[in-house]
Amino acid sequence: VQLQASGGGLVQAGGSVRLSCAPSGNIGSPNLMGWYRQAPGKQREAVAHMTSGGSTNYADSSVQGRFTISRDNAKNTVHLQINSLKPEDTAVYYCYARVVGGMAYWGKGTLVTVSS
Repeated sequence: VQLQASGGGLVQAGGSVRLSCAPSGNIGSPNLMGWYRQAPGKQREAVAHMTSGGSTNYADSSVQGRFTISRDNAKNTVHLQINSLKPEDTAVYYCYARVVGGMAYWGKGTLVTVSS
């Protein structure tokens, strides 16, 4: 089972994009779903996550206020709305889901390119 991320593309600075992630099969009931990103030449970094109870965490002040994470527990999907895009948001965005017991599922990522 894998997670399939979608919604990336080429966007102008100041624009918006909505990323979505859905599992290819049954992954149970993840207690945590979220997003990481990896910019060119940089290490993968956490962006945001959301618990099954609805609590959210944004990893960095640079994304808070512009990024909004949401999820549908019934469908095990997670979304990331990104507004006011900046060139430094250019990255491959990866979604993940962590289930009880610690096992994590990952997607292959979706590329967001922000042009200035």
